[in-house]
Amino acid sequence: MLYEGIKEDQRLVSVVPSRRQIEYHNLEYFCFIHFTVNTFTGSEWGSGNESPSIFNPEELDARQWAKTASEGGMKGLILTCKHHDGFCLWPSKYTEHSVKNSPYKNGKGDIVKETAEACREYGLKFGVYLSPWDRNNESYGKGVEYDDYYINQLTELLTNYGDIFVIWLDGACGEGSNGKKQVYDWQRYYDVMRKLQPNAVISISGPDIRWVGNEAGEVRESEWSVVSEDMTDPAITAQLSQQEDNEEFRNRPLDETQEDLGSRECLKSEEKLAYYPAETDVSIRPGWFYHEEEDDQVRSFENLKKIYLSSVGGNTTLLLNLPPMKNGKLHPTDVKNVKLLGDFIKETFRENLTETSEITTIPETDVDGKNADCIRIDDYEKVFKNKDGDRELSINFKWKEKKKLSYMVLKEAIAFSQRVEKFSIWYKNEENKMERIADATTIGYKKIIDLKGINTNEIEIHIEDSRVAPIISFVGVY
Repeated sequence: MLYEGIKEDQRLVSVVPSRRQIEYHNLEYFCFIHFTVNTFTGSEWGSGNESPSIFNPEELDARQWAKTASEGGMKGLILTCKHHDGFCLWPSKYTEHSVKNSPYKNGKGDIVKETAEACREYGLKFGVYLSPWDRNNESYGKGVEYDDYYINQLTELLTNYGDIFVIWLDGACGEGSNGKKQVYDWQRYYDVMRKLQPNAVISISGPDIRWVGNEAGEVRESEWSVVSEDMTDPAITAQLSQQEDNEEFRNRPLDETQEDLGSRECLKSEEKLAYYPAETDVSIRPGWFYHEEEDDQVRSFENLKKIYLSSVGGNTTLLLNLPPMKNGKLHPTDVKNVKLLGDFIKETFRENLTETSEITTIPETDVDGKNADCIRIDDYEKVFKNKDGDRELSINFKWKEKKKLSYMVLKEAIAFSQRVEKFSIWYKNEENKMERIADATTIGYKKIIDLKGINTNEIEIHIEDSRVAPIISFVGVY
């Protein structure tokens, strides 16, 4: 089959992820902990005028946070070390607005340290959130003076708490106590981050990971990781971000103008491209901080499962927020529902049925002459790569007996960029005929297809269009 724009497709797939981006995607699913003076005032965005004396989580248990995240199937935890109110959960040398002037542990506490240690105990990666917007500090809005302050606090976080896997930055930029807005020196911030934590990804208002574009847990039908380089500009994130504290924003769906970020048509006039994969961030409650009146509005297991399957199973990572109560512990309902999701993930994807199947492909062998047995193994070093110019691929799995099939997991070898544009899934029905069960577009790092509990002894993947020769790293059937 001849295609127009072959050179253009080759240009699109020449954009590949960094090692840190690949490692981040491999982690898939993380916990966000929102905790500050807002927990005690009942607000979402603090004013910066709150007294540290109100902050006293008498039963704070960072180990419970980490244990819940681990049992929930998460691989990392990100702590809001400082939110917009400017209150620091560590004893920063550069402000009095911190835990050191609170009743917590008589001013001797360091919640960042406690959380980092708990993460190590439970095998989680530890990440930090440091709000660029500080409503408490008087230097905010004064240019270099505030940049110096921000860099000093950033340096504390990135040098005193071990390895950091992600530095999470949002696009919030409101007025400070002096009525001024700060023009952030993003490149200066990035330079310090790269120097102090070279393996960490810089997310959202950063060059490594982009925001999916909403806080409702919605993911695009076609989620592309190769997008216009302009998307990495923090000003884009700031424009799309929440401008004021309101519940309507948290429930807002994807902006229609942001529906297509990476199709051939979308990128045809873009001179510069970037590998900039998406992250889905969502709270288990209506708010990002704990509010007692929301105890009956916790996302159910079924809702969390739906979000997991569409986000992690839709070429994005998932960042699920769990807000501790005033006592410093997670609410039992939140813990229960997260654990139910963890049990679902563990049990559902435990046994890959392709390991007992016969695999055949069209073409029969890949560019190196090997068969498709390698795709049973989730490993970028063992991939099935079509010959150059061959953009279609069929992969057939047969079992001696019928199996009840719930989900299929597909992975491209993203080290070679994202390539697949269209594919379908077929199965042998009761009449012994092949029947289509799913149509889809992109795969990327990971695509999860709901197989609806079909009973069959044969299932087939048809990759019908790819930017260049598709490279498949893994197929799992469960």
